[in-house]
Amino acid sequence: MRIGIVCPYSFDAPGGVQFHIRDLAEELGTRGHEVSVLAPAEEADALPEFVVPAGGSIAIPYNGSVARLSFGPSASSHVSRWLAEHEFDLLHIHEPLAPSLGLLALWQAKMPIVATFHSSQDRSRAMTLVAPAVQGLLEKIDARIAVSEAARRTVADHLGGDAVVVPNGVRISTFSTARSRAEWVGARGGGPPTVCFLGRLDEPRKGLPIFAGAVATVLERLPEARFLIAGRGEAAEQRELLSRHGESVTFLGEVTEADKSALFASADVYVAPQTGGESFGIVLVEAMGGGATVVASDIPAFRDVTNDGMAGRLFEVGNPESLARTLINVLAEGDSPDQADVRAWRARFDWATVASRILEVYRLVLASEEIEVPMHAVTRRSRFWRRGRA
Repeated sequence: MRIGIVCPYSFDAPGGVQFHIRDLAEELGTRGHEVSVLAPAEEADALPEFVVPAGGSIAIPYNGSVARLSFGPSASSHVSRWLAEHEFDLLHIHEPLAPSLGLLALWQAKMPIVATFHSSQDRSRAMTLVAPAVQGLLEKIDARIAVSEAARRTVADHLGGDAVVVPNGVRISTFSTARSRAEWVGARGGGPPTVCFLGRLDEPRKGLPIFAGAVATVLERLPEARFLIAGRGEAAEQRELLSRHGESVTFLGEVTEADKSALFASADVYVAPQTGGESFGIVLVEAMGGGATVVASDIPAFRDVTNDGMAGRLFEVGNPESLARTLINVLAEGDSPDQADVRAWRARFDWATVASRILEVYRLVLASEEIEVPMHAVTRRSRFWRRGRA
């Protein structure tokens, strides 16, 4: 199968969506499919061989974060050339309504289209306003995928219709076979109780202030505990606040993928204190893969990923004291999820499973079959596709 994948966000500053697309392309390639990914990027030499760079991007505030997107005449030309140079059997567009390459590809494409929606928002004025204007383009999509129930609800609430939920994928073996690092090893490896945080330090919704606010309370009960904070960003205020705890708190800076795997294999607990705006939480599954206990804020996406707290522990959103109590329960009282249950649960997110489910959606679309799902998330090819191919 010849598959084109469109990424809306720059590969020069990768995030969760880019990693998902990269891993999906690699997995499809190992199964014998021909895959090309179009993405905003300037540093062509640093890209996987299957990624076609579509030039630079601009930073746009979006959903509590900053997204690097590509739009305009130059981006449109890149899309046109890419589509003309390949005879794709199917086009898979991620975040098709983001003002970037995906929207341009949706407008130009004349082949079957699958779209994956990643974002989760309770209320989006932008999506509400844009939905009527792009209704015709939405009808070109033959199958909708949402990466979580939270993302599916966003699609249903803002765009109408529904989507098939297929979660983000993780290479579980990368994390389950990672080796711990001596300087980070926690109580499960004979070291002190160790808690880690990984995220953009100066992005408020990632929750570093909440994490920082829990440290003092935990240290009162467990003075030997250690806190490792990884991620890019200055966060001067939090650094100053935490400096009074001396060697109990260590800022690791931005870490590599190998460092991340080692961190999750070493620490006892991974904390995800995000306040919202998360559609999935792939890093939670990565931490599960490494054997760390996940302690996460009780937002819908994290509730889904932890199976309502069965595969992790949840605390009240935005509440440092609730986080501190949960950490003490896990570290001092033994209130951790059963690891056998965690291993069984995390397997559903492994790429071996996820890619098979995505391929099944592809095959149903290409077979022009109508399947029974809520609101016909996957339907017969639209009249737009038939007209374009006729």
